[in-house]
Amino acid sequence: MRGREVPSFYLFMPLKDKVQNLLDEALQENPSLFLIESKINSGNSIEIIIDGDEGVTVENCIAISRAIEHNLDREEEDFSLQVMSAGVSEGIKHVRQYKKNIGRKLKVKTTEQTIEGELVSATEDVIELTWKAREPKPVGKGKVTVTKEAAIAYKDIVEAKVMITF
Repeated sequence: MRGREVPSFYLFMPLKDKVQNLLDEALQENPSLFLIESKINSGNSIEIIIDGDEGVTVENCIAISRAIEHNLDREEEDFSLQVMSAGVSEGIKHVRQYKKNIGRKLKVKTTEQTIEGELVSATEDVIELTWKAREPKPVGKGKVTVTKEAAIAYKDIVEAKVMITF
């Protein structure tokens, strides 16, 4: 999109629609990137959070920023623009984020419970976690370590975060 003339139909669109169209075009140019969140706050402060199947580089953020900024007229609308990568503290919100984090430890809060476990699979509808737990022996005293599994539907997930271990 760099250096191209702004199509005339953009001139009459609200800023939100212009930004969304430009963002969609920029993401189509790099299909490994995907949108996590896009918002326009008061004062036309535009915030875009992206992620990627192989992570996000500074260059990716710059490319998205330029694709939007170079196609908006500052004389028509004053705005500020921030393009950033999804941080670990923000949690997982997109199915593609789950898929790229297979093999990592997650903390998943559902409507019923909170589970910390390894993400072993992610389909379009559910994730599957495994973890170890200590439980009383079926016979006798003491405890044994058992492997637990849970399949959790995305609709039941309240919050999910990647656990960083050092």
